[in-house]
Amino acid sequence: MKRMRRTRLVLGLLVLVATFSARADGQPNLLFVLADDLGWADTTLYGHTKFYQTPNLERLAKRGMTFTRAYSASPLCSPTRASILTGLSPARLGLTSPNCHLPQVVLEATPGKKAAPNQKVLQPDPVTRLKTEYFTLAKALKEAGYATGHFGKWHLGPEPYSPRQHGFDVDVPHWPGPGPSGSYVAPWKFKDFDADPGEPHQHLEDRMAKEAVAFLQKHKDRPFFLNYWMFSVHAPFDAKKALIEKHRARVDPADPQRSPTYAAMVESMDDAVGTLLDTLDRLGLADRTIIVFFSDNGGNMYDQVDGTTPTSNAPLRGGKATVFEGGIRVPCVIAWPGRTAPGSRSDALVQSTDFYPTLLEMLGLKPRPGQTFDGRSFVPALQGRPFEREPIFTYFPHAPGVPDWLPPSVATHQGDWKLIRIFHGGAGAAHRWKLFNLRDDPGEKNDLAAKNPERVQQMDALIEKFLADTKAVVPVPNPDFDPAKYHPEEEGRQKNRKAGNAKASPGAGPSGQAVGGWTAVKDCSLTWQEGALVITATGNDPHLAAQLPKPLPAGPWVVTMNLSSTAQGKGQFFWQEQGVQPPFFRERSVVFDLAHTSQAQEVRLEFTAAKPVTAVRLDPAQAAGVIRLTSLRVAAKDGKPAQEWDFAKRP
Repeated sequence: MKRMRRTRLVLGLLVLVATFSARADGQPNLLFVLADDLGWADTTLYGHTKFYQTPNLERLAKRGMTFTRAYSASPLCSPTRASILTGLSPARLGLTSPNCHLPQVVLEATPGKKAAPNQKVLQPDPVTRLKTEYFTLAKALKEAGYATGHFGKWHLGPEPYSPRQHGFDVDVPHWPGPGPSGSYVAPWKFKDFDADPGEPHQHLEDRMAKEAVAFLQKHKDRPFFLNYWMFSVHAPFDAKKALIEKHRARVDPADPQRSPTYAAMVESMDDAVGTLLDTLDRLGLADRTIIVFFSDNGGNMYDQVDGTTPTSNAPLRGGKATVFEGGIRVPCVIAWPGRTAPGSRSDALVQSTDFYPTLLEMLGLKPRPGQTFDGRSFVPALQGRPFEREPIFTYFPHAPGVPDWLPPSVATHQGDWKLIRIFHGGAGAAHRWKLFNLRDDPGEKNDLAAKNPERVQQMDALIEKFLADTKAVVPVPNPDFDPAKYHPEEEGRQKNRKAGNAKASPGAGPSGQAVGGWTAVKDCSLTWQEGALVITATGNDPHLAAQLPKPLPAGPWVVTMNLSSTAQGKGQFFWQEQGVQPPFFRERSVVFDLAHTSQAQEVRLEFTAAKPVTAVRLDPAQAAGVIRLTSLRVAAKDGKPAQEWDFAKRP
């Protein structure tokens, strides 16, 4: 019996040693870098920017293959991220909107129920979490013995739908929001994730890269999957002051890409890529590590920074949140040591749904029995061999009011041709189409649908089959549609993102409207109820601001607030100084802790203004919830009040 036990023990140890040796010596590592909102023209890879500088992406491109026709599965972040992890289309997942930070848990998409009378269709109600039942890429690699780590943005759901439930051993900073918490330059407002000691103005991407480097060092002797999903270059738009000034001196007013802040953000993003490449080289891992660089959607063309849009996707049309090329064609570089020709380029048609099956084949792994994908492996293209494929599809049944927006639609690419179906956008609730030849017209200026009815019919049949195969919940005609209230000339024009089209009820203020001297700026609405200014936070960055009746003198001030909260996270108080830009900035702010227990509490802050104070801003939390502010007072150090808001009485 003892001999049998000893024999079993020896055999077990031999199996473990053999398994570890095989994995350590023969199994490639995987580094997947995903930028956020980085447009196709935002890097130097394609020759369409004179302003942005991305030397480390060029360095990566020299090691591998650059794809000129790579597409995200959606023009918005969460659906694309889900498609990467599952290999499934957002249409099949029902996850078609970046709403995974909202408190409502919705696991199945359902048909829409209501729309305004000027809307032709009812948009479906999408999923708000990536269900843990999916066998994700991380789960597959973990099952194969890989160490798995997720670093950066997630936006597919908080606990119990976080990276930890989707196959990752490590998740830093374990944050479910749509962007950085507060800012890129410390102090941030993440829970349990602060800047390193001695670095009060540390850049978030520098810190994230540092965390990723520690992961690489820890797991250098075993196969690893490092999922580095950057926060950059998503809003909020701030960056290292020195880099902003560096690029401000380079601005060409005639260039549509002319935001020095955005250029600085791109540089910090590229620096993080360089840090990871340097580490792989230093650890001797570069020759056995597959590297993927990709972006979740096109560049942001609807926000304002430095008096202009964050970026321009020219020569492509549109941007983030549109199915035009500027919203879905993205930068892509893949380095596969010994397999991809260094410095090569490919015009193969690839999409984010393709990564899962492609990476499994690259790593020598098989899907689970019965596991299927909407994407397909493009390993032949990576090896420089012919790659003929079926059409790809982009399903986006929503209509954000960004520049070049379209009503709810779906697009397909087949060779050089692209067809967009606008659901029930034609006469009598029929569909409407746009057809482009991207080889001749990459800017989608010439709609050829009327001249090519047979091609429209053929490609629309492909769309119909795709929708049926994925069991997509599609937009349906709006029974309350009123043609008299429909304005087709507004299609493609940017809508007012602050005030929207809603009318405020008495005493209430959606974003852009004021209550009691305070204006809801982002992720919240305001109303006065029973002796309090009620701030209903709807996202992770709620904030409101107030212009002071007259400037407060430079010098020390004391702020006292009485409030209660059911939200989460830290708060932050900003002050605006006369003649200083940007109006509200982290260096002119105080971060504070708040007990989110719905119990009334007093918060006391102190700050010193270098110049007269003209306005103040309150960021009461970093998650959805309700905050009741009963009073806020700004007083001198001796207690003499200078400005006070008392909401005991109706404003």
